[in-house]
Amino acid sequence: MIRSINTLLVPIPTIREHKLACTVMREQVLVLVHIQTEDGFEGWGEATTIGGLSYAEESPHSIQTNIDTYFAPLLLKEQPTSTAKAMQLLNLHINGNRFAKCAIETALLDIEGKRLNLPVSELIGGRVRDRIEVAWTLASGNTETDISEAKQMVEQKRHRIFKLKIGSNPIIDDIAHVLAIKQALPDCRITVDVNQAWTELEAMKGIALLQTGGIDLIEQPVSMRNKAALKRLKEHFDVAIMADEVVQDPQNAFLLAADHCADVFAVKINQAGGLKAACLIGQMAHLAGIELYGGTMLEGPIGTAASAHVFSTYPSLNFDTELFGPLLLTEDVLVQPLDYQNFGLNVPTGAGLGIEVDSDKVYHYAKKAVISASSTHHS
Repeated sequence: MIRSINTLLVPIPTIREHKLACTVMREQVLVLVHIQTEDGFEGWGEATTIGGLSYAEESPHSIQTNIDTYFAPLLLKEQPTSTAKAMQLLNLHINGNRFAKCAIETALLDIEGKRLNLPVSELIGGRVRDRIEVAWTLASGNTETDISEAKQMVEQKRHRIFKLKIGSNPIIDDIAHVLAIKQALPDCRITVDVNQAWTELEAMKGIALLQTGGIDLIEQPVSMRNKAALKRLKEHFDVAIMADEVVQDPQNAFLLAADHCADVFAVKINQAGGLKAACLIGQMAHLAGIELYGGTMLEGPIGTAASAHVFSTYPSLNFDTELFGPLLLTEDVLVQPLDYQNFGLNVPTGAGLGIEVDSDKVYHYAKKAVISASSTHHS
């Protein structure tokens, strides 16, 4: 029996500004769900989004409101006896809200894993790898800063795959920035994320230059609404074209896979609507011969651990992952931080998510945020 469901907003500053085509981030608001059961188990889930409402249609505040108003009362009233039944119930009564559903499912799987003394990866298909390579996003907006940051990462054996966020500057400037970084790091794999910023014509021009410059992967160059353009770009260029924002839920992924619209799928557990949905997308891509990339919503350590469990089950993960979210934050909410070393992340092996959340710290931060928000409203 579920005893309580708490949703907490925990704002944590980032170690530096993080620039995307749609916004600039200086802090990340972690949306954490804490579920406790009558028999003494607790589970944690995370529904973190990027940049408030500038990236997707759910925001930290809408997720919290919807879970508190609709999800929690429904689950407490119906008391589903398994995670699968809980998700079926939510999908029956609540439309959309993929991020919120993901957080609830993660917390319930965390509890189920602890109860059975199994890692979450074994509840969702079984892991085939214990370690995943992690890319780092260079998004300071300054070429020299990015190059020195990347060189430092390689030296410290933290990252050797780099992703560049472009799309907010004129194309020629963006390409010059990317190619300067590629030249400075000839042995590193470089991915470019345009965050849907280009038209198809701009993409034709931009990708041609990037391909010649030896870039390895181009992420979501055009609007998610223009699947046909994505497909044309994929057919026109040799460099791998990756679908991200357009992948979303399994239904969308199925249509993209059936129409061969991309070479690679970026999968994000929140965007997919949960861990099992993200596993399903991985299986579909695999069946369609589409490569996989483990994406991030820049989640903190809870969502990152959950993502790692999912990506550990993928039959192949040739484009690796970008689960660097916790490394971008100035504070950790775990008792023992996630194990990043040797260019990757070791997938937690303990029961459930295999992590221990510092709940005193989390509740303290959440409370502080509520107090500062209410004082801002009254001033």
